[in-house]
Amino acid sequence: MLRTAPSSRPPVCAALLIALLIAACAMPPSKEEEEAAKNTFACNSAGERLVIRFDVGEARLLMPDGNRVALYQIPTTDGVRFSNGQVEVRGKGMDLELVRLGIATPLKDCQPFSAAPK
Repeated sequence: MLRTAPSSRPPVCAALLIALLIAACAMPPSKEEEEAAKNTFACNSAGERLVIRFDVGEARLLMPDGNRVALYQIPTTDGVRFSNGQVEVRGKGMDLELVRLGIATPLKDCQPFSAAPK
């Protein structure tokens, strides 16, 4: 049986992965990513962080427990209203509330979303 000494250099796959990660970090955000960031807000809901991304005809929520919820726009004469029949976001401007099981909770301190920790 022929044995070879272990190589002291990292496997090619690991080196490639590292190079790809570095390149991805250096790339500027696309126009779609920039537009999405403009329409994404982080709010405080009963002491927990809730992230809302508004898009044409829908809103997508990232709940404090990590669940994702899609809501669909409902026409209203004043303000906004998005619902999926179980969860609803409604309000005007940044004065929003989250309704679950018929109970409305005000969304406080809504600010443009930033992935960077404060």
